Amino acid sequence: MQHSFQGAQWLVPDWPGAPDNIGFVCTTRRGGVSPEPYGMGPQEIASAGGGLNLGVHVGDDPANVAFNRAIVRGRLPSEPAWLMQVHGTAVVHADRQPRGATPEADASIATMPGAICAIQTADCLPVLFADRAGTVVGAAHAGWRGLAGGVLEATVAAMRAELAPATGDIIAWLGPAIGPTQFEVGEEVLAAFLAGAAGDAAQEADVRAAFVARTGQPGKYLADIYALARRALRRVGVTDVAGGDLCTVSDASRFYSYRRDQVTGRQASLIWIKQ
Repeated sequence: MQHSFQGAQWLVPDWPGAPDNIGFVCTTRRGGVSPEPYGMGPQEIASAGGGLNLGVHVGDDPANVAFNRAIVRGRLPSEPAWLMQVHGTAVVHADRQPRGATPEADASIATMPGAICAIQTADCLPVLFADRAGTVVGAAHAGWRGLAGGVLEATVAAMRAELAPATGDIIAWLGPAIGPTQFEVGEEVLAAFLAGAAGDAAQEADVRAAFVARTGQPGKYLADIYALARRALRRVGVTDVAGGDLCTVSDASRFYSYRRDQVTGRQASLIWIKQ
């Protein structure tokens, strides 16, 4: 659901069962200083204000991005641990990075209160994690390459390595991403997921269930990135998964979308343990 988070138009996820001692938010495209095409969207062009683009690599004026990040920082307990995302599977510790570092990784975890895991997206799937006791949190950037490569599984493994034996049931929330009616992919995407299920008929059937063939378009499918993420999480025992109902492509007034606009900004999904 959308709330005013300390004055900003951000989303506070509806995440049943999330520990009381963690904080989590998703920014929207609203509430910053960036002009179009990084602005507040087609319904807001004539209004005051600008877009809250947080991506440094998308062509926006660096001064605008710095100002937008300062807005975000001002409403959080510390500076988010920004990453250089590369559609891989590397996981870093947000609470062990040197000040100002931007490691090349697609997920981060934290066990220290106040350290903020941050993921930027504009169609790829952001996934937030916590153990039920609120002792470790994480965030992962899951485009189809990362999903097929195992970024969610790697994040869960890194979190479990921080937990005492036989403790720490992990839960997850799936953030705004390209929806199943918008995510057209080719044969190579289906093949990448089938490769990870090779030799297991049940797993192959599970993968194929997330791909709907497009009528009259051989080799084209509509992929359900949410279903693929839930499948990956089930395989590592994470079954309490919320979210998965927000489409970045369809909601131009709230979300940046690369598939829809090509040149666009980035929103962020953030999670931390409260101090």
